[in-house]
Amino acid sequence: MKIERLTVGVYAANCYIIYCEDTKEGIVIDPGEEGDKILKRIEELNLDVKYIILTHGHGDHIGGLKEVKEGTQAPILIHEGDRELLNDGTKNLSSVMATGSVQLEADRFVKDGEELSFGNYLVKIIHTPGHTPGGISINIDSSLFTGDTLFAGSIGRTDFPGGSYEQIINSIKEKLVLFSDDTIVYPGHGPSSTIGREKVSNPFIIR
Repeated sequence: MKIERLTVGVYAANCYIIYCEDTKEGIVIDPGEEGDKILKRIEELNLDVKYIILTHGHGDHIGGLKEVKEGTQAPILIHEGDRELLNDGTKNLSSVMATGSVQLEADRFVKDGEELSFGNYLVKIIHTPGHTPGGISINIDSSLFTGDTLFAGSIGRTDFPGGSYEQIINSIKEKLVLFSDDTIVYPGHGPSSTIGREKVSNPFIIR
């Protein structure tokens, strides 16, 4: 499995292109902005994108969504808890961002524990609310894509509408830190980490 991280937009969101070298099938996680840049890399890699998966519906993670959708024809997947965010530029905050208002419909909704596949790999959806009601993390092999739930040394904000500090801590402690210590954490912003590192150094986990 190959993982490419593109840091996009003024909010430096991480967009991930993950693909199977054998089949050239892949997925895109959080096309936050610069859709042309994301599409160019997909074309360079000659990939067949099976899904566009959103960890949550905030504007800095969906700014390039329309362009990537049109360029790949891949279905947009999000948890139903964030349906209203994706549909409403005011609620997803894109209406006050430089990219302008983004309002889209998902092609379908994913649920906690649901499994998808691309190439030779299995994708597991983990509902991790707290940053948003429908926030998800995505597990593929020994990699965990945590969106704005868990960062290297920190956690996502919970002061936006629908956010909950209690929920995000529960999501992290009851779901994410149960993964093995060598699981690599790929967050929605900033550098990667590991579950083991976060368990011993993240102040929100060890407190």
